[in-house]
Amino acid sequence: MLIKPSTALRNDYSSISKLAHDEEEPIYITKNGEGDLVVMSIEAFERREELFRLKAKLAAAELLRMSGEEGVSLEESRERLEKIYG
Repeated sequence: MLIKPSTALRNDYSSISKLAHDEEEPIYITKNGEGDLVVMSIEAFERREELFRLKAKLAAAELLRMSGEEGVSLEESRERLEKIYG
């Protein structure tokens, strides 16, 4: 976990930006010793958001499977994908 004081963000934005891009993880910014903000590169944020969307889809599929409702069989999925991607 990366933690920096708010003065670092205010006084040395370039190094915080470089750190965010190099480490590809959130940087926690403190103000008066308390957590205040989280900063991260756009690329890392977009990857994280895509991962959350994928996890939500997987959770929904698992709930559907566990509820016993009819879903799509493996063969049906394969046929659909072949139609789309050849």
